[in-house]
Amino acid sequence: MIAEHEHAKGHGSHDMNHGDDHESMIKMTLDMRRQWLWTNFTIVGFGFWLITSPFTFGYAKPAMIWGDVASGALLVLFALAAVSPRFDFWGRWSIALVGIWLQFAPLVFWTTSPAAFVNDTLIGTLVIGLSILVPSMPGMAHHMEMAKSGPEIPPGWSYNPSTWHQRAPMIIIAFAGWLISRYLAAFQLGFIPTIWEPFFGHGTVNVLTSNVSRKFPVSDAGLGAAAYTLEMLMAWMGGKTRWRSMPWMVTGFFILVVPLGVTSIVLVILQPVVVGSWCTLCLMTALLMLLMIPFTVDELVAMGQFLKQSVRDGNSMWRAFWIGGTLNVENVDERTPLYGAPVKEYFPSMSWGVTLPWTLLLSVAFGLWLMLSPVILGTMGRAAADNNIFGALIVTVAVIAMAEVFRAGRFLNVLFSAWIIASPWLLAGAGAGTRVNNAIVGVLLILLCIPRGTIKEQYGTWDRLIV
Repeated sequence: MIAEHEHAKGHGSHDMNHGDDHESMIKMTLDMRRQWLWTNFTIVGFGFWLITSPFTFGYAKPAMIWGDVASGALLVLFALAAVSPRFDFWGRWSIALVGIWLQFAPLVFWTTSPAAFVNDTLIGTLVIGLSILVPSMPGMAHHMEMAKSGPEIPPGWSYNPSTWHQRAPMIIIAFAGWLISRYLAAFQLGFIPTIWEPFFGHGTVNVLTSNVSRKFPVSDAGLGAAAYTLEMLMAWMGGKTRWRSMPWMVTGFFILVVPLGVTSIVLVILQPVVVGSWCTLCLMTALLMLLMIPFTVDELVAMGQFLKQSVRDGNSMWRAFWIGGTLNVENVDERTPLYGAPVKEYFPSMSWGVTLPWTLLLSVAFGLWLMLSPVILGTMGRAAADNNIFGALIVTVAVIAMAEVFRAGRFLNVLFSAWIIASPWLLAGAGAGTRVNNAIVGVLLILLCIPRGTIKEQYGTWDRLIV
């Protein structure tokens, strides 16, 4: 009886301690949230700014007028509601959704007002940042998981793929892409009468006003600008352990950058085939999108390893994906340079996980040559289009394979190269010069796929897949 009493007493004491820990965690979360309540009232101000903007800037379209008035009113409502802890979660996420809508509203309504375009996209970006980036993501459960101790570097890895140093290249590239896409959208929406094109004559105008472009329900360049905006915001979001604390965000960022990025790259590749023209600025946006991919994939691998280990430890994958969590491992990131370190230490840490083997650089060069060869060798018809398309695909695969975790992806170029060798014999428009050229380049590309290239970092259980 005494033993049972002592056991019950100990069990009750454990429950009380657990309850105390839970209450202290809630208090800590509320104290942290209290420091950022100024963001709510700033958003209220932006809401009234939006309500009055149509009458201040002279919007012409009724849909834009009422859209901004309604969006501003919703921002005021949600921001005031989110002051209460009871409504903080849905209030701040609702603000973020209104901010996302504001990115697309000028495109959906085909606004003719530059002021409306700038106003909506800028206010939309700011309210997203002030609702879920600056004060951290809403959700008590998420904050409680983030407060738990755990590894800063994924187990078995030699670096942390979620540091600000690692995300800096993606933010810079996305910002550059946003500037270009916004300029292209300004032409499509009629804000400016002409557009810069240094190499292809009227190529940019032909592409932006083509039937393919007009089939989009909104400005496709504006859609690209909105995508770059969301990429920048998602790259900013989360702390240095977001590979385990925000798996859903890492996945969303990957989807936005890689599948959608590859799709946009393919669309640009098809421009000379479908439209009959090249667009310099479109090529630049495709290049920027391509350069983002090698810097993105390592964080996804780390996140996938975390989810796999979390399930092995008996946790719910659904909860781990949406809430985040920790692992029964402790380590501290002592490799990433801290604030105040020499500037020369920052730049190498931005490119950990990405290397430039000479084999892949040569593959890029041969891919570019294939894209140019129809003009130089006089290739015509389907054979010329084929070299354009597959040359660009070879460049795309080679650049993505510069990410060490995706190095095995270079073998896709073996398939593309085999087709490059065979295509001049199967498609119309290829002369003897094209057949010889494609045979030599195709064989060289296949040989260049054999060496793995330099691998400088370690990736835990993923190392065995880097072949």
